Amino acid sequence: MKNKIKVFRAMHDMTQEELADTIRVTRRTINSIERGKYNPPSIEVAYKIAKTFGVTIEEVFCFEDDEDTEAGR
Repeated sequence: MKNKIKVFRAMHDMTQEELADTIRVTRRTINSIERGKYNPPSIEVAYKIAKTFGVTIEEVFCFEDDEDTEAGR
């Protein structure tokens, strides 16, 4: 699943470790989510990430299935 976590972290001058501490996961989890290796993150983790940056889950995560469906119309 594509996401903009790295972009939002940069906008907030936040490291992976700081984000991980804020939402109570490991830095490795954040790294895996950013790289698309942890699919999909739990709704709780996705919500906490979005809340940390003051945005919606949809602004952080790109649900590719939805895009594929819309493109096929």
